[in-house]
Amino acid sequence: MATAPSSPTPASQTAPALSFARLTTGAKLFLILSAALLPLALIAVIATLQTSRLADAEARARLRVAANESARSISIELIGDMTALRAAVNALAQDPADAPSCARVQGVFAQQASIGTRFSILDRQGRSLCGDPGVAAATINRGEPIGSTIIANRGLILEVPGGRGSPSARVFFPRAFLAQLGSPESKAVPISSALVDGTDQLQLSAIDGLGPLDRVESIEADLGVGGLKLRTSTRSAPITSSLVIALMLPLVMWALAAGIGWFVVDRMLIRPLQRLRTSVARFTPGDEIDVGAARAMPAQEIRELGDTFRAISRTVALHEAGLAEGLVRQTKLTREVHHRVKNNLQVISSLINFHARGAPSGDATNAYASIQRRVDALAVVHRNHFAEMEENRGLNLRPVIGELASNIRATAPAGSSIGIALDIDPFLVNQDVGVAVAFLVTEGIELAMNVDPAAQVRVAIKPADGEKRAVLRLVSRAFVESDRLRELASTRYGRVMEGLSRQLRAPLHHDPLTGAYEIMLTVLGRD
Repeated sequence: MATAPSSPTPASQTAPALSFARLTTGAKLFLILSAALLPLALIAVIATLQTSRLADAEARARLRVAANESARSISIELIGDMTALRAAVNALAQDPADAPSCARVQGVFAQQASIGTRFSILDRQGRSLCGDPGVAAATINRGEPIGSTIIANRGLILEVPGGRGSPSARVFFPRAFLAQLGSPESKAVPISSALVDGTDQLQLSAIDGLGPLDRVESIEADLGVGGLKLRTSTRSAPITSSLVIALMLPLVMWALAAGIGWFVVDRMLIRPLQRLRTSVARFTPGDEIDVGAARAMPAQEIRELGDTFRAISRTVALHEAGLAEGLVRQTKLTREVHHRVKNNLQVISSLINFHARGAPSGDATNAYASIQRRVDALAVVHRNHFAEMEENRGLNLRPVIGELASNIRATAPAGSSIGIALDIDPFLVNQDVGVAVAFLVTEGIELAMNVDPAAQVRVAIKPADGEKRAVLRLVSRAFVESDRLRELASTRYGRVMEGLSRQLRAPLHHDPLTGAYEIMLTVLGRD
């Protein structure tokens, strides 16, 4: 049952795999180790960052406690003072000469006066009814039940605005007093605090040694008095060298682990295999692989592999020596066989020549000569084939046909003046093609001699269309259509030449008008 062809894999899926496959084994190993160990390094980095986040969360919790404590202290004091001041304002609004109310509010601010806290109650004309009239020289941010303004680097002014035609009151709280109020009892961490009123800010305390690159965590708490807020800050967990080392150490360990793994495998496996491969690549048949360097390799398995290669090369060398010795014996035997065949053909040619000289008639002599020409053709091909076989290149047609032409001229019948012209390219053929071509040329020239003893024959072998193809042409006036040619071609020569064409696996074409025989040959190349 036929199997359906699998669908082609998309190039986007095969490209990464092909890129990975092209990498060296060391690079693949390093990438695999890096990918395997990277999650462990990331877990260690995340754990370190989580520890840092826990430290920051703990610092924020302590800051929140200190900020709430400071804001509560300041808020209670300011709200209490402003409540007492509002009560005095309301009393003086009823009776501007109410001395007891003025005395009570002075008693409230008496303890704070020593550190600079001052207040003032003014009537609607701006005359002082109670307190220090100098507090009035400040611009107040109104719009709240209690107005406020910050005097840079000095302190805070709060105002209780009066109704239409009623007195108003202001109080100045110095920076030192507010800083004392905002100082928490618990000082587990160093903090800084500042009063914030819109864009204005009054710094109450600062952290010693705080640099521009230090991280600071801040919290703002609403005091409930005007628009005032208390901003409390503390130093966050700093990015110290210890933290950097703690973050980088897992990554360094990851890189070192991958590098050490690659180094060990490269030194113990990859490089020894490369040296062993070099030794094997230098191996030539008949030699023995030198694994002396492999014996010093750290991996026992590679040393055993090197010994195995050495044993195989020794076995191959022994087999090569046996094959070489057998080839020498076979070559000697082949030479002896060819020598005996050549001698036998010479003996046959000599016997035919001997019998031809003692023939009782001219026809018998011509018959012996015809047989001798064919034996000579076979001997020429055999001799040239044996010579070319030594180089294993093939049989060169040019010297073969040249020697055949000389023998045919020498054995031509008495009274024959046949001429043979050669135009042959040095094509190389195998023995089967060479024998068929030699007999075909011999038969063609002898056919021309029997048709016209004075005929001229041109033998040409030229390139043909197609690779390793050539064309053999025999051209003579004797091959022009005639009764004598038809008679000889229909009896003996035609059947022999047709059989030789079948041996060459190509049709033999005869052109009766131009007097030419033509056939295609298969060649091995050119000399």
